[in-house]
Amino acid sequence: MSIEKLQQLGRAVLEVEAQAISELIPRIDAGFARACQYMLDCTGRIVVTGMGKSGHIGSKIAATLASTGSPSFFVHPGEASHGDLGMFTARDVVIALSNSGETNELLTILPLIKRLNVPLITLTGNPRSGLAQAADINIDVSISQEACPLGLAPTSSTTATLAMGDALAVSLLEARGFTADDFARTHPGGRLGRRLLLLISDIMHTGADVPHVPQTAPLGDALVEMSKKRLGFVAIVDQDSRIQGIFTDGDLRRVFQQGQVDVRATTIGEIMTPGGKTVHPDILAAEALQIMESGKINALPVVDENGKLIGAFNMHDLLRAGVV
Repeated sequence: MSIEKLQQLGRAVLEVEAQAISELIPRIDAGFARACQYMLDCTGRIVVTGMGKSGHIGSKIAATLASTGSPSFFVHPGEASHGDLGMFTARDVVIALSNSGETNELLTILPLIKRLNVPLITLTGNPRSGLAQAADINIDVSISQEACPLGLAPTSSTTATLAMGDALAVSLLEARGFTADDFARTHPGGRLGRRLLLLISDIMHTGADVPHVPQTAPLGDALVEMSKKRLGFVAIVDQDSRIQGIFTDGDLRRVFQQGQVDVRATTIGEIMTPGGKTVHPDILAAEALQIMESGKINALPVVDENGKLIGAFNMHDLLRAGVV
């Protein structure tokens, strides 16, 4: 088969599935809103169930709900009839997925779900099916055609169900006032989580690992300290550990470009850059990154509320932490 033909087939699939999703838009109606309200009022968990490909889609919908502020989990309907029905409680809301609306495994557990008197929301491709008729709210996810040319493999139908699940999850997210910070707390291992949760205190070097010398230290001693601590700078402090200035790798190059310097006779206080930027340990690492990028700085000292040196970090520390 030619490259052009394969491209044509791929585009045709996306066109059919895009059409299936666009057909869902008018179905975001009062029933959809009531389904959202059931879930907003839920004091337990949103239990999602479905068989086969609908089950795979259900797992994704449950995961999306859980990660966006609506506690949820997936239960396999086959396992539910063999003990996992104990995972359902009278405080829950149930979402059942079935394209046909006649999935035997779901119909088997339907009377037990109804006995709990919990709201039942169904997403089906057949509003007249047994499952849809038993539901408190049925959301129609029927399609005109599957993208599979045989009309057999679930393609457009699963795409439509997944899209409707996303519509429910995002609507609930907005209704709950779920924020980026909330999202980060459910994704601490992801890049967003690290950017929104990681503080400088979590990554900074402390104690003996912080490069610092007094103003009276010879340049040579300051260079040894800077080389030993390997952060690209040395902080110059007074007797109370308050920062008086900074000396960096770049400062060293400039000093030697200006002429000969006696590394033993010259004190670091004579050639340091007075003041310098500092940060507090309780700021986000992402904020510190912005300060460094805007100032074209590769490392920063960390001070407490009294201006005393308590830590240091550089761009490599931010890279290792996954902030960059």
